[in-house]
Amino acid sequence: MTTRSRERLYGAGIRIAQEQAARARKEADRLACAAWNKRMLGYKGPAQPSPLLGDALNAGYFYLEVRCLGCDTNQTVALDIIRRPKTTPIHELERYMRCQDCSRLRGHPYKRSALVALRETKISAAHPASTWWPGER
Repeated sequence: MTTRSRERLYGAGIRIAQEQAARARKEADRLACAAWNKRMLGYKGPAQPSPLLGDALNAGYFYLEVRCLGCDTNQTVALDIIRRPKTTPIHELERYMRCQDCSRLRGHPYKRSALVALRETKISAAHPASTWWPGER
């Protein structure tokens, strides 16, 4: 006489619930990042609280757009290569951002930069830099 194992009885239901929870987390992270982007672009400043680094990566936002206040250029920084814990809020990364061109010109690290928004792609001709407000460009 054999009995069915718990894996066979409940395994499918457990896997389905885990997949639904993962989809719900990803959607919640995506919505939190989109709301933060709208606050950043609308108010032109470091909106707090910001999503966590791990949440942004989970939502598919792999780049952070940064504007240098010295030379007024926008650059993207890959979030997956930043050596910080995944529980670090995005707004805390602002103090570590340096413009390479301004730093090379001045001969020391130049830290005057502002966060603009989270991005899914790098800045390119097909995907231009974000605008702070409608009609900026």
